[in-house]
Amino acid sequence: MSAPLPERMRPRNLDDFIGQKKLVGPNGALRRAITNNLVPSLILWGPSGVGKTTLALLIAETTKRVFYPLSAINSGVKELREVLSRPSGLFSPIVFIDEIHRYNKSQQDALLGAVEKGQITLIGATTENPSFEINSALLSRCQVYILEGLGKDELIQMLHQAVEKDEILKTKTIQFESYDALLRLSGGDGRKLLNLLELVANAHFQESPIVITDEMVTEVAQQNLARYDKSGEQHYDIASAFIKSMRGSDPNAALYWMARMIKAGEDPEFIARRMLILASEDIGNANPTAVIMANACLQAVKAIGYPECRIVLGQVVVYLATSPKSNASYLAIDEALALAEKTAHLPVPLHLRNAPTKLMKEIGYGKNYQYAHDFEGNFTPLDFLPDELKGTKLYQPGQNARENEIRKQLQKWWGEWYGY
Repeated sequence: MSAPLPERMRPRNLDDFIGQKKLVGPNGALRRAITNNLVPSLILWGPSGVGKTTLALLIAETTKRVFYPLSAINSGVKELREVLSRPSGLFSPIVFIDEIHRYNKSQQDALLGAVEKGQITLIGATTENPSFEINSALLSRCQVYILEGLGKDELIQMLHQAVEKDEILKTKTIQFESYDALLRLSGGDGRKLLNLLELVANAHFQESPIVITDEMVTEVAQQNLARYDKSGEQHYDIASAFIKSMRGSDPNAALYWMARMIKAGEDPEFIARRMLILASEDIGNANPTAVIMANACLQAVKAIGYPECRIVLGQVVVYLATSPKSNASYLAIDEALALAEKTAHLPVPLHLRNAPTKLMKEIGYGKNYQYAHDFEGNFTPLDFLPDELKGTKLYQPGQNARENEIRKQLQKWWGEWYGY
């Protein structure tokens, strides 16, 4: 039985690697380090199917290093110590840890000494933000490289490379009437794209030529991708259904989709982190306690683990789903970021600047600033924006009981200034 298409098409050198031009293109920083055999311990952070494992293999192959692959799902301190005890040779061996974010603190700590002494070159792969998932001590000893999702042109290049060079597919004439369904269903995941291409080609292998249509791809995908796959589309589809059920205030559906994820072996911390994001993005100040509850849930999940944490997850999912909803703060910060990008040249008004020196005071720093606590109600109207942005309203309270109270207070304070 032949290996799956993604494995058969795995690049054998950096020139065949598709995507990540900023890192491994002709002038890429990581490529220079690889070429000069000066590869530091590093973390590859990016979505599924963009080449993290492939890149680790290519680093080992190009630098002629011994390569020890581990998965954080089924390895622990015992396996780590066994690898660390092996002889290293002239250059430190590469220890590749897939899904390194799944290692707990003690497992990550077991790597510290070996990384610090140069006993190994660590390459960790993760889909999660290393700032949150990797111990600060270990993270400080590693260079983080961010891998981007594959673009349309890169995915199409991958398809053509497969039908032209793969030992099996090149025996048939394969044409593409459309790429839309392949690209849409793969979601930027190169591994998933090639798996789907192989499924479609195998289903129509007796045809000559094989003309791949959107209808053909959709039909095959529905037949073969019905199960939840933590590294594939179902992972993101079910997570999306989970979030949208809470946003839509349906606790029953939210519980169901969460249960689907739990039964499939999803990391409970992944679920809790998504709940924390939703608490701020979709509930916000309509119920400020929601983000506190969600954060407490995340900490509880980390503290007690599965299966007991399912109880906390269930409680907080119901709480979030039944909370009043508002995305007003979420919209406000995005609008503020867009405005800041356009107006970063505007100076801070003089009356808002600190005046730690005599010269600064003499030229007007801090002049006419009014200390709010010196006034009745701890408030006095004052311009806090640059003159060019005076009266710009970024936050519009949502239509709910809590933010209606906020709106009344803003009207009292700033009604004439911002039009509340």
